[in-house]
Amino acid sequence: MAAKWIETLTGSLEQKKQYKADRARLEALPAPYRDAAGAFHRYLLVAGGVTDGDTLTTMFTDFADLWERAALDGTPVRDVVGDDPVEFIESFAAAYSGKRWIDKERARLIAAIENAERGDPQ
Repeated sequence: MAAKWIETLTGSLEQKKQYKADRARLEALPAPYRDAAGAFHRYLLVAGGVTDGDTLTTMFTDFADLWERAALDGTPVRDVVGDDPVEFIESFAAAYSGKRWIDKERARLIAAIENAERGDPQ
């Protein structure tokens, strides 16, 4: 019963466990992969904007899979990310459609403009 109450406030505990496991997988990578994955991970947290827990969990699990596979195969980091690291990570994040924090703000903006057109102050 307490777990449901806590999950109501904080989100799924299973998702948090999965995220921590995926984060540990990234930390266990050899140096060049660990460093690159860490930089991309930080970028995803700051700029990814995904708020849906299921989508976020899937994205980070796939992200850990990608870097583990690259390390296992010995694929150079630049061969994984290409010439533009920003384009790489933004394309990666775009592949995971889910609810994003900006969706709420976009809806708020649209409503504000519609209210302004009708002359409704809000």
